[in-house]
Amino acid sequence: MKFFIDTADLEEIKAAKDLGVLDGVTTNPSLVAKIVQDPDNFTYKDFKDHIARICEIADGPVSAEVTTLTAGEMIAQGEDLASIDDNVVVKCPLTLEGLKAMRHLSGSGIRINATLVFSPAQAILAAKAGAAYVSPFVGRLDDISTEGMALVEQIVGIYDNYRFPTEVLVASIRHPQHVVEAALIGADVATIPYKVIGQLVKHPLTDTGLKRFMDDAAVIRNG
Repeated sequence: MKFFIDTADLEEIKAAKDLGVLDGVTTNPSLVAKIVQDPDNFTYKDFKDHIARICEIADGPVSAEVTTLTAGEMIAQGEDLASIDDNVVVKCPLTLEGLKAMRHLSGSGIRINATLVFSPAQAILAAKAGAAYVSPFVGRLDDISTEGMALVEQIVGIYDNYRFPTEVLVASIRHPQHVVEAALIGADVATIPYKVIGQLVKHPLTDTGLKRFMDDAAVIRNG
């Protein structure tokens, strides 16, 4: 399973890359808004420049989301975003207009990440529209007392049935167990906040075991 980091923070991307486990990056308007110093003066050009900086750091796909609602506008913006770097993947929402844009963009060779997916039916449409990735949002489903991972399992099963090449990219991950469950189900990608990447490393027995080893090593050195 590939690990993407879900952030627009350049320092977090650099830190994840240094760990040696980073396969790509996903962003969205909300993540970009978190790191903007002066949102009132943040232009579309600034957004494109920021995506370009991410591409300079990351060795892998970088998802950049369209910020328009009609198919024609999504297509124009998607083509513009794709021109930033060969690694850019254009995120389009799973709407009727989004489907039209996905089909056009994927047909012209631009990779698509179908985002805001919350049902198996939406995932089928994304695959048929030629999306390279489909992003089920598991945490947001959990928030409304629906089992997010059940959706991932359904999508993986459907894609296996019909050998769709679209990769299942588990998004809205909230904790390490989401990552483990996604791996057990057979999802292709998990896009993970930096905080959760750090939590994947932690285990109390690792901490106590390491302390014991270091204490014993000190005795050996001083003996």
